[in-house]
Amino acid sequence: MLLDDRYGRVATDLRVSLTDRCSLRCSYCMPPEGLPWLPKDEILTDAEVIRLVGIATGLLGVTEVRYTGGEPLLRPGLVEIVRQTPVHTSLTTNAIGLSRLAVPLAEAGLARVNVSLDTLDRDRFVALAHRDRLADTLAGIEAAAAAGLTPVKLNTVLMRGVNEDEAPALLQFALDHGYELRFIEQMPLDAQHGWSRDNMVTATEILESLSGFGLTPDLSTVRGSAPAETWLVGGGPARVGVIASVTRPFCGDCDRTRLTADGQVRNCLFARGESDLRTPMRAGASDAELAALWRTAMWGKLPGHGIDNPAFLQPDRPMSSIGG
Repeated sequence: MLLDDRYGRVATDLRVSLTDRCSLRCSYCMPPEGLPWLPKDEILTDAEVIRLVGIATGLLGVTEVRYTGGEPLLRPGLVEIVRQTPVHTSLTTNAIGLSRLAVPLAEAGLARVNVSLDTLDRDRFVALAHRDRLADTLAGIEAAAAAGLTPVKLNTVLMRGVNEDEAPALLQFALDHGYELRFIEQMPLDAQHGWSRDNMVTATEILESLSGFGLTPDLSTVRGSAPAETWLVGGGPARVGVIASVTRPFCGDCDRTRLTADGQVRNCLFARGESDLRTPMRAGASDAELAALWRTAMWGKLPGHGIDNPAFLQPDRPMSSIGG
């Protein structure tokens, strides 16, 4: 069985949110005071996560798993969950605490990490994340590289009037340290529902701001379902990516399925509905029955996220609750 849909797409990449909690309060994700967290009894246990990941990889053709949050490093059982994941495994994190966990995670089988880094300025970091943790993030990034969790990919969201002037500095930082930087267009997934297309820094603007780096299209790889378009820096081999989910959507090639921390399948990051696996699992459903429910959820996937549609409605869940 495969996780196919009515438009010929097959989901082979599973994103699993392990918690909705986070150690930062980034303004494009949640308010400074945080959010009402999911009740503990609604969160999947480690054994339940491992079982559902096993169903996805063993019965449904998933070949890659990425653990996300919130902040997945806050999950006490993370190392063992990674150890029990039988396919290529990665992590999206803010890297706070990664200096302590990078080696255990690498030994457990983690392949690489994606780290959110929106600024190199301490004061600006505090203004954006409402926490004075830039040094911890940078230490975590260094530890990941030292532990072999490579390529270390840095994810940056540029915001107009906030940090868009830092694009060249961030790229130079990545080049100097051997990291791979990817700029991401800000998406309508903030808890405050304050996203505005007019305030979003677009892919075109991002590339214009990097004109001094001599970027040329990266023709060495086929993009396929990868979210980032990549450019060679100064002829290569260093690269920089841009994920233009809003202005250059790649929905037609999407290969993702998502599992929230409370056991809900989301067939799209922007889906308005979810399919519950936790309740039937706790009621005694078999692996085959859960796989069938998962396939049904994916069959209902829409052809695109519809952000450009005047009728578009932002998901009720923010990014921290959905998982990156």
